[in-house]
Amino acid sequence: MTTTPDVVGLDTSLTATGIAHSNGWCKVIGYQKARTKDPGITQLPHPARREALHELRQAVTDTIGRPDLAVLELPAPSRSGGGAHERGWLWWEVYDYLAALNIPIGLLTPNHRCLYATGKGNATKNLIVDAVARRFPTWPTAGDDNAADAVILMAAGRDWLGHPITDLPKTHRAALDKATWPTLPGATR
Repeated sequence: MTTTPDVVGLDTSLTATGIAHSNGWCKVIGYQKARTKDPGITQLPHPARREALHELRQAVTDTIGRPDLAVLELPAPSRSGGGAHERGWLWWEVYDYLAALNIPIGLLTPNHRCLYATGKGNATKNLIVDAVARRFPTWPTAGDDNAADAVILMAAGRDWLGHPITDLPKTHRAALDKATWPTLPGATR
């Protein structure tokens, strides 16, 4: 690529999908009633849950646009928490949306995301948020760990494409060799 590539990082979630674009914006999208007294999306009756999931998917895909590369965090099935079935559905729907548009997709595990951000594969959410604030201050996360995760995914994608946003130590960049990247025509990696 001769121009700076457009890259989107996506950390999918039912309540707070983090999306970051390489042109400097972040957004967090989730089920709107998740933080009210209304039941969470996984507690809705199945017809209402299906509708809420479809609305959430649409909001996420409407925000993504047509980047040159999308980088998703792989699901962590071993992690606890409700809604594993619904979270898996949302992840695959976003993946399918990108694939249908022929948008190349990079995949990082949660540990690879942590490694790229901090040099440690088991970094806490606070360390990730701090790393983003220091190294990627252009992206306004307001301390939201979902937005910070998306920034890290996006930055890793830009770095992999040969357009790093900032210089990172080798310990951090080792995550790039561990991630799953698409085959791109004319790519040097």
